[in-house]
Amino acid sequence: MNYNELSEIPYFGETTSNITLLSLVHNTIPEINAEQLQVYLSLENLDLSSNLISEIKASSFPRMQLKYLNLSNNRITTLEAGCLDNLSSSLMVVKLNRNRISVIPPKIFKLPHVQFLELKRNRIKIVESLTFQGLESLKSLKMQRNGISRLMDGAFFGLGNIEELELEHNNLTEVNKGWLYGLRTLQQLYVSQNAINRISPDAWEFCQRLAELDLSYNQLTRLKESAFVGLGLLEKLNLGDNRISHIADGVFRGLANLRTLDLRNNEISWAIEDATEAFVGLGRLDRLILQGNQIKSITKKAFSGLEGLEHLDLSNNAVMSIQENAFAQAHLKELVLNTSSLLCDCQLRWLPQWLTDSRLQQAVNVSCAHPEWLAGQSLLSVDPADFVCENFPKPQIRVHPETTIALRGMNVTLTCTAVSSSDSPMSTAWRKDSEVLYDAEVENFARYQQQSGEVVEYTTVLHLFNVNFTDEGKYQCIVTNHFGSNYSSKAKLTVNELPSFLKTPMDLSIRTGAMARLECAAEGHPTPQISWQKDGGTDFPAARERRMHVMPEDDVFFIANVKIEDMGIYSCMAQNTAGGLSANATLTVLETPSFVRPLEDRTVTRGETAVLQCIAGGSPAPRLNWTKDDGPLAVTERHFFAAANQLLIIVDAGLEDAGKYTCIMSNTLGTERGHIYLNVLASPNCDSSQVGIVIIVVVCCVVGTSLVWVIVIYHMRRKSEDYSITNTEEMNLPADIPSYLSSQGTLSEPQEGYSNSEAGSHQQLMPPAGGYVHKGTDGEQSPVPLVLQQDPARGAAPRALAPLLNIRGDFS
Repeated sequence: MNYNELSEIPYFGETTSNITLLSLVHNTIPEINAEQLQVYLSLENLDLSSNLISEIKASSFPRMQLKYLNLSNNRITTLEAGCLDNLSSSLMVVKLNRNRISVIPPKIFKLPHVQFLELKRNRIKIVESLTFQGLESLKSLKMQRNGISRLMDGAFFGLGNIEELELEHNNLTEVNKGWLYGLRTLQQLYVSQNAINRISPDAWEFCQRLAELDLSYNQLTRLKESAFVGLGLLEKLNLGDNRISHIADGVFRGLANLRTLDLRNNEISWAIEDATEAFVGLGRLDRLILQGNQIKSITKKAFSGLEGLEHLDLSNNAVMSIQENAFAQAHLKELVLNTSSLLCDCQLRWLPQWLTDSRLQQAVNVSCAHPEWLAGQSLLSVDPADFVCENFPKPQIRVHPETTIALRGMNVTLTCTAVSSSDSPMSTAWRKDSEVLYDAEVENFARYQQQSGEVVEYTTVLHLFNVNFTDEGKYQCIVTNHFGSNYSSKAKLTVNELPSFLKTPMDLSIRTGAMARLECAAEGHPTPQISWQKDGGTDFPAARERRMHVMPEDDVFFIANVKIEDMGIYSCMAQNTAGGLSANATLTVLETPSFVRPLEDRTVTRGETAVLQCIAGGSPAPRLNWTKDDGPLAVTERHFFAAANQLLIIVDAGLEDAGKYTCIMSNTLGTERGHIYLNVLASPNCDSSQVGIVIIVVVCCVVGTSLVWVIVIYHMRRKSEDYSITNTEEMNLPADIPSYLSSQGTLSEPQEGYSNSEAGSHQQLMPPAGGYVHKGTDGEQSPVPLVLQQDPARGAAPRALAPLLNIRGDFS
């Protein structure tokens, strides 16, 4: 019933209930009437496209077993809540293309069996969160040409079986994981013809099963290293017709299954010319399209890592030079190359033969532009002998920029010099991190010099004034003339800044057992490393005892259970490659006074020196005072204090010094007392009674000793009486002959001294100090003080000595 002027759904009589497909395309039906559809008991396919329907009401459809519904190309602006609920048990395909829908109410699609939903060419600008919840079986969602500018986080959440999502020709500017949340089964994503200029680093976290991704015709200018992280199953990637000029090293490294990569019509000539190995990691890549990228030269490492490459498209590039073995790693079956700008010198001699041997010449249309006598000639027809190197028209870099480290705020100059044998004008460009610097301060100058012929030396100088951290990067100069470009090595610029403190530790006083907290934070470039010292060293008592904790994220240094040995000067050291500085803080540990040693009572004898010890501990050091018997201590010239009053010294202690001494020590935290008892003993007395007793004892000893000697002498005399003396007359000795008794009873020479009396009337023997020794027949010895004195009256020796004079023999 297509292309009629029906204004309502027709009734076909009894056969109506048996109809399974009803197509009413291009009619004038203004609304959907449930009563008109109720008689279609077997209807499965309903096509009402190209009518005048303006809204779908909640009562539009009766309960029926419809599977396919097409309402495209109507004037629908409103979808009422529950408008499709009566079809939820059977509906599988819904098409609402080319309508005027601007808002999709959340959770309006409670259609658990729908697998295909099309909303193309409507007026939807924003897709709210959970819009498509209730479509658990949906496999394909198409929303092209809506002008969508925002996809809210979780916009497609609930599509647990989605495989294909088409969003082409909208106004999306970013790919991020927020609107891709929940699309874990997605395999094809098409977002071409948008305004996407950024791919967030973690964009693909929730859709890692993607096999095909189309980002063509967007506004991408750079591909960061994280652009495709997580897409290890991706097989086809289309990045064509963007403005990509920078591809980070390793950006494709994780795409191990990629088979097709389309980079046509971008600005990535440097990726091929600068030997950056941009395609490393694409070992299974089969097709690479690089047409229209302004590529002028191809280095031998341009396609490193592409071992599986079979189809390479380099068309629409004005290629001038190709280094030998540039395609060696690939196993090409098709090479598309068309250029008329080749520099046919000795470095290109290898190419014709390689094309012939590889059987790739059929899709290659290349000709020479230099030297002039080969201009326009097909490369394949040039005689090998004509590939000569007489000069070097392509610029050659002689002076490369140098890696530099500078402090923030300094001026930096990078210099690059190239030479060429051609008079073709040279131009230069500077790149930072593979991106061209358009507004850089550059100074260029050229001069001619003779070097095996006349050559042009071209120097370019890049000036960087007042450098900041944003200036850090890798700088490279590019010198170009009509014959191609040459790239310098990359010079890294590092901008450092001396550390400066954001937080400095403060002096801290804290009680023992508490936790000490010292803060320190510094800024600089690179970020300074924070370290701590104590008293100029790294030996931390707290560290040895595992009481030290450093919290880098909070810039805090903790010491738990503080002890006296933790006291000292702590230094926060901030260090980076530019230099270092330090800040000090004093940690004072407070401790109540205490006795280091137990107090000991003292006992001394009167007259001795008494030393009372009170060794105090505490922080700050306590002050010590002494009292005696709970009263003030009367200090005399006999009292001395030492070691900060820790020693009380009492010289010549007397009985009055005995008593209770109290040591009182105090600091800011408190006071402590201790007691010492001093006992003074009396010394021995020297009074008259004692002296008398001593004298009596001494006299008794002397008398006793004398009696012993008398008894000894008496016994010796009795013994000597047993000997008789034959001559008892007076015996006169000449005055000049001293006479002694020898131990054998004979006269002998004097053994000690001999003296005459002043009157000459007697002689006296001077015995030795110990007296003479008489040795009797029994061998006993006795000291006998003998004085031999001549008595004038009697003319004989004293009687008392007679028994001892046993003279044997005669005098001569």
